[in-house]
Amino acid sequence: MRVVFMGTPEFSVPVLAALAAHHEVVAVYSQPPRPAGRGKKDRPTPVHMKALELGLPVRTPLNFRAEEDRAAFAALGADVAVVVAYGLILPQALLDAPRHGCLNIHASLLPRWRGAAPIHRAIMAGDAETGLCIMQMEAGLDTGPVLLRATTPIGATETTGALHDRLSEMGARLILEALDRLDTLPPEPQPEAGVTYAAKIDKAEARIDWTRPAAELVRQVNGLSPFPGAWCLAGEERLKLLRAAPAAGSGTPGQVLDGFTVACGSGALEVLEAQREGKRPMPATEVLKGLPLPDHLA
Repeated sequence: MRVVFMGTPEFSVPVLAALAAHHEVVAVYSQPPRPAGRGKKDRPTPVHMKALELGLPVRTPLNFRAEEDRAAFAALGADVAVVVAYGLILPQALLDAPRHGCLNIHASLLPRWRGAAPIHRAIMAGDAETGLCIMQMEAGLDTGPVLLRATTPIGATETTGALHDRLSEMGARLILEALDRLDTLPPEPQPEAGVTYAAKIDKAEARIDWTRPAAELVRQVNGLSPFPGAWCLAGEERLKLLRAAPAAGSGTPGQVLDGFTVACGSGALEVLEAQREGKRPMPATEVLKGLPLPDHLA
């Protein structure tokens, strides 16, 4: 198939690699290079860099308001466009241009968790499972009919980072299956019941409130890991907590009970991985070697 690929972050890279190995990728669209790092030099996106590595042509329009950008897309004569975390709302003219339209790989079990942060929200809500949907794109936000879906359980202490990587690899396999079966897959309209929206993560959600129940705080820690990272204060030092599990014990909220087990509003949690300021992420046992914890975390 003649495929146009549209994606931006690391999540999209395995899908691009899989498509390039099995189909003719005629163009790759990604967000424009933007300032990053200490020098604030323009840095291409992960998809942009992967496309260059694969020898594929890259286009980085800021949007598709210009008629020449829409015309250039249509002129590719694609059989299908595959869209994975591209970062732009596509106008109807683009949705209609490929012979089979535009397919989106969305990292949730639609209609649950439409929107920007479905992996984070699934973990933070305590969902037992999540998955992927191959969706025929339409003008609404993740509202199109689903062609193919795959389900996977969420591990008890699985972080957004780990689940992100697992779903990315699943998406690469699922889109190849979808393209192989495209002529026979029946579009399944999304039900109106069960719609939820995965709002973009706000950094204000990252501060830990130890008066909340342990189960909620475990989900907050794991759901916000690795970015932006749930955090608390250990004395004067800001400490990111990157993985946690429920633990036995009780005490006043924020009280350090034993090792890296901390009392919550109800129950306790054990910190499994953390990151000190200016340091790399490390197991909690390594953190404790260099950071004596106060009696209470704030």
